[in-house]
Order: sequence, then structure tokens, then C-alpha cells
Amino acid sequence: MRRIRFCLALVVLLAAAVLALSGRWPWRRLEVAAPVALSAPVRVLTHETSDTLRGGETLGDVFERQGLASLELVRLFEQAGLDPRRLRAGLVIQFRRLAGEEVPSQVTVRNGPKERLAVKRVANAWSTERQAVAWRTEVVRFEGPIGRSLYDALDASIPDEVLDADNRVRLAWDLADVYAWSIDFNRDIQPGDRFALLMEREISEEGEVRCGGIVGADLLVSGKHLYAYRFEDEAGSARYYDAGGISLRRAFLRVPVEFRRISSSFSRSRFHPVLGIWRKHEGTDYAAASGTPVMAAGDGTVLRAGWAGGYGNLIEIRHRNGITTRYGHLRAFGRGVRAGSRVVQGDIIGYVGATGLASGAHLHYEFRVNGVARDSRRVALGGGEPLPAAFLPLFQRARDRLASALGEAGQLSVAVKAE
Repeated sequence: MRRIRFCLALVVLLAAAVLALSGRWPWRRLEVAAPVALSAPVRVLTHETSDTLRGGETLGDVFERQGLASLELVRLFEQAGLDPRRLRAGLVIQFRRLAGEEVPSQVTVRNGPKERLAVKRVANAWSTERQAVAWRTEVVRFEGPIGRSLYDALDASIPDEVLDADNRVRLAWDLADVYAWSIDFNRDIQPGDRFALLMEREISEEGEVRCGGIVGADLLVSGKHLYAYRFEDEAGSARYYDAGGISLRRAFLRVPVEFRRISSSFSRSRFHPVLGIWRKHEGTDYAAASGTPVMAAGDGTVLRAGWAGGYGNLIEIRHRNGITTRYGHLRAFGRGVRAGSRVVQGDIIGYVGATGLASGAHLHYEFRVNGVARDSRRVALGGGEPLPAAFLPLFQRARDRLASALGEAGQLSVAVKAE
């Protein structure tokens, strides 16, 4: 039996050998695909560097330092819209080079907060491109006591990592502008007063942080809450309104200049610092840096703009209802401001100076009714206009949403809120 099995196995092996040599198989052969070579992605190696514009330098000086003096990069950037006169020290210029190449493939200059300009090289041809800088917005809430000044309050309540010192200054002015018709921050603020506000904090793709607009605020002044809610109508015009939809804007600004302090108040008898005599002072003096813009306190027509003796360079504006305002000791007048020209509240009409009988740079501001001088810090500035009835439902929904996030000044449970 063992011999028989051995013989059968030998026969099978011999038959398989014969079929293999003849190329014929008694079963179907599996087709094996030939291996396919996979192409690996080619990585283009680049090297990025940056340089900074120093004080007194031009863009050409930076390019020369980078060994690019022979290229017409300055001309290309100017053609793309870069104004070399507006460049400031500290501007960062970025260079991208392909591995092994000396000439950059791209040079980028920041043209403003929302745009950068790029000059690109493909082969030996150069082209320019405008690139948008993306910013995202978050809404944050701040709360705190007002204390000595609005800036001191914001400076103490907002940490540097949330908003730097320059942006805190801007925020203080923006908040003062919101309440420009309602509050004199030099006279009305008392111990115990507080603020709460919602503001837009903007962050760029490069990590820059800046102060956006104020969307809601509450000032607790002498126990009274003064609310301000930003609302845009269908035309996209944004203004601030109280809880009832009444505009905070009045016919006249309370103060027409950003000032450091009041150097002299309205008085029936004041010792004049230049003349050395006692005389009436029929206005308010706002000490400010020379060159600080002066705004029109209200809509009106310029009666005169020129030299006026002790007033120095003076602008006088006629408004409705027999009201005139005067702006004295100006260093210069705003563009186009002359007798007969129309101005709108907030227009820049001149710049702080020390012309005429002035001992230092300041704005002398007068408010007159039918020719009689009044204390501009105490006159009624008129009532605000209410929103049209058609906008009230939309405003009320926006107000309720903001009020929920804002809360009230004095609610310390909410420190910073992001949306």
C-alpha cells in the first residue's frame, strides 16, 4: 500500500512538471499587477526673513541692506499704492526666498491695518498683489469705579494682555465721545461713580489687538444709570440711544476739543494772566497740546475766521435760535473754513494754539445766546431726537440683547464676556 501511494504521488509530480514546462495549467492562474511607482510630492523649501524700517530710513535703505538695491522694488510698491511719505519707523518688511536663491520670490509690506502689499517674482517677471489682513471681532465687558478720571478707571480695570495702554487711551476718548452731550467728566464725576461697557476687541491674523467700537455702556453717576446702546438704521448709520430710543446726540457738543484740563472757567471777574488786571472771562479755556483739532460744537455757518485782537485767530459760528459760538487763540484754521462756509457738528474747524493774548496753548470757547455770553458747561444742549416708530421694534430687540450682556454698573460678577 505504501508503495502504491508513493507511485501515485510521483505520477502527479511528473504531470505537474510537464504542464508547467508546456505553459498550460489545469486551474486559473491569479493575475498579479505590476507594481506602480508612487510619485512623492515635491517640497519647495523657502526661507523667510524680516527687516524693520529704522528712524530716518527709506524703504530703499532696507532693500539695500538686504542686498536688493539693484531691483526696482520701491517703484513697484509705489505703483501698487504704497505712499513712502506715510511710512513710519518700526514698519516690518518680510522677505521670502526659495532655497538656494539670493533674489526673493516675494517681498511684503503692510499698507495699513487691513491690507498688505506683496511684490512677487515668477521666473524673471515681477507682479504686485493686494492681500487682505483678516480680523476677527469679540465682544468683551469691563466694569469698575471711575475714580479720578475715565482713563485711570479703564487703565486700572483692563489688563495689558487684553488691551494695551494706547488702546486704553483710545477707548477712554471713545467712551467720552459717546457721552459728550450728557456728561462733563471734569465736573460731574463723584466718588462712588462706576462704569460698565461692552466693546468690540479686534484681533488680526498676525496677533495684533486693537480697540473696536463701543456697543453698549452704563455710567452710574450720582446714583443714576446713564445707558447708551449702539444702533444702526437700514442705511448703516450708527448712533447711540438711551433705553427709550432717544438719541444721545444733542444740538451742541458739551466740549469741542480733546483737552488735558480746564485752565480757566467762565467768570464775571478773573485775573488775566497776560494783562495782569481783573476782567470778565466770558468763556472756558481748555488746555491742550498745540495742534490739537478743534471741532464745530454744532451745525451752522461761519461768520468770521481770521485775526481778532486778543482772541488771536478766531472762528465764530452762527447756529439756530440766536446762538453763536467762538473758538479763540487758534494756531491755524481747518481746510475750507472761511466766512460763509457751512459746518456740521464734529467738523474740524481749526487747531489749538496760543495766538493773541494767551500765556500757553489752549482753546478759548464761548457760547452766546442773542449776543449774551453763557457758561457753556451749564447751558441746556437741547433734547435728542427719538428713533422713528418704524425702527423701534428692531431697536428694542437689539437693546434687550445688549442689556442682557451689559448688566449694570456695580455688577462685579461678570468680568469679561466674549461672544
